[in-house]
This record gives sequence, structure tokens and C-alpha cells, in this order.
Amino acid sequence: MVESSTLPPAVTDGIRHLLDDAGIVADADLIARILATGVGMGVDRADRLDLKITSAALTEMRAAFQLFEPFRGIPKVTVFGSARTAPDSPLYRLTVQLTAALAARGWMTVTGAGPGIMQAAAEGAGPAHSLGVSIRLPFEEKPNAIIASHERSVAMKYFFTRKLMLVKESSGFVCMPGGFGTLDEMFELLTLQQTGKAVPTPIVLLDRPDGSFWDGLRRFADEQLIPDGVISADDLDRVVMTDSVDGAVEEITGFYRNYVSLRWVGRRLVLRLRAEPTDAEVAALNDRFAHLLADGEIERRGPLKAEREDDDDLAAPRLVMRFAQRRVGDLHHLIRAVNALPSAPAEAYPA
Repeated sequence: MVESSTLPPAVTDGIRHLLDDAGIVADADLIARILATGVGMGVDRADRLDLKITSAALTEMRAAFQLFEPFRGIPKVTVFGSARTAPDSPLYRLTVQLTAALAARGWMTVTGAGPGIMQAAAEGAGPAHSLGVSIRLPFEEKPNAIIASHERSVAMKYFFTRKLMLVKESSGFVCMPGGFGTLDEMFELLTLQQTGKAVPTPIVLLDRPDGSFWDGLRRFADEQLIPDGVISADDLDRVVMTDSVDGAVEEITGFYRNYVSLRWVGRRLVLRLRAEPTDAEVAALNDRFAHLLADGEIERRGPLKAEREDDDDLAAPRLVMRFAQRRVGDLHHLIRAVNALPSAPAEAYPA
């Protein structure tokens, strides 16, 4: 619906007529709201800089959505890391091995399209399995040659739109050692998982076999953050720190061994699975995770009414529960348990 309370009726009617003339039917309410917001900023006499930010952000997001649209059904991993990593670095070679292994499993790689680790990730995955979201900087403007060769990249003016697209489209994340930008991206991932603002996903902090880069993060958490009470003792359980490419690949792909997706339907949480759990397995999950429920039990059920109305993955087996929303950051524990059930498929996804 157009926000008619903030705009004159003639304007809201005009927006509706514009949508009709453009032949827009699907999600017309949301398109109308976007248009009404733009007009509303004009009515508000918003500062020109504010309008520039809004216009650029919307334009860039549209371009990024168009870039990713043909690949929506393909699992993707985003790789973060330093633009300064040299091609002869062990970290560079490790990144090439990682994304090559993931590409062999059917995964695409998303990067910031720059040099260093970003180029290594694209090199390992290959041009056909790489997508890039670059940032316009005075010293780092063009995408690396691998990304540029297939014209599968989009350039962003703002870091916030770039980070949105680097996170939104991926089902797994690998952070290599890096500087302020890499750490910013890593901490945002942790914040989104901790607060439940993003669905649970695997996060790997990968280093070379003799490296100690991520050890400092663990020490900082153990010696400062946890004792000061600003994070919980298990907050870093959401990530896997490793120096093994095989371990990183297993963490990314194994996270979807049995777990497919989740959806909130009102206050009920629905987990979609690949394999139907047994009665004994459901009982064991209830015993182990009762503290995460608002009330009731974890139940094996068919699709809920809202899912049927949306034709939302109706064939998948389901677990339905009233999950305590204040514990949403702990969902990854339940997902890992579901993936470890004896009934779970033997092969990680995609096999």
C-alpha cells in the first residue's frame, strides 16, 4: 500500500496509475511504497546529499540484484580477506585451493572483486564460478582481471551497500587474515548471527598451517570480552577456526548436510530438512534443546498453512517448534545437531 497518510490522495492515485501503465502487478504494494518514499523525500525537502545517497544506494542495489538473479539457485560462499596479500603468499595459495575445492562441489564464490585474497578466491573458483562486488576507491577501482573477464561484477559507491550484497546472497563465509576491512566484515557477520538478524550460516576463519592470526581473536574474547560480560562464553561457537582447506570445505558444505532452510510462521519456527527424522531422534532433540523453546515441543509436521499458500518447498520434511526468540542466536546449535542425526544424508550438499 502507498503511504496515503503522508502524501496527497492525488499523488497516491498517480503512483497507482503509474504502476498500472508500467504493467506492474507482482509485488505492486512494495513498488508503490518505494515510489512513495522517494516522493515523500521530495515533500520533506530532504537535503540534496541525502537524496544522492538514497538514489545511489537504490541504483546500486538494483544493479547487484540483476547480477545475482541468474544464479539464485546455486549455493555461494563469500570470501573476505586482504587486498594486500601477494600472489606468492601461502595465504594466496591456500585461498586458491579453497575456492577450487568448493567449485568442484558446485559452489560459486563471491568476493569484493579486488586484488589479493579476492583475486585468489576468483582464481581458484574460475571465472564461470565467480561473482564480484567492488568498491569505488581512488586506489582500488577496477575489478581484478579474473572477474573482469566475464563481466560478472558490480561496482558500489558505498561500503554499506557493498557489504549488504556480499552477505545477502551467500550461504557460507570464509574470512582470511586481513586488515580493517576484513575485520569489519567478520565482526558484522558475527553480529548478524548473534542478534538473529541473519539466518544461521557457516563462518570459517581460515589461516595458513603455521599461522596465528585468529588466535588473537580467541585470546581477546577469552581475556577481555567474556570476562567483561560484553559477549557470551559461547558466542564464538558460531565460527570454526582452522588451518585446513578440507576442514573449511567440510564446515561450509556440511552445514547443509541435512538442514535446508528455515522460516518463521507467526511465532512458530519451521526447519526444512533433507531427510525425515525418526521418532527417537525427535525425542532426543527435545531432551537436548528444550531450553531453547518458548513452550511446547519440537514436532515433526507437514507444511503449515502459510507455507502451502506460498507453495514454499512443500516436499521437504519439517521440524516445527515455538522457538524462544531471545535465544535465536543459538539456532546454530540445533542445526548442527540436525545435521548429525543418523538419518541425515551421508553426503554434504551439494553432493
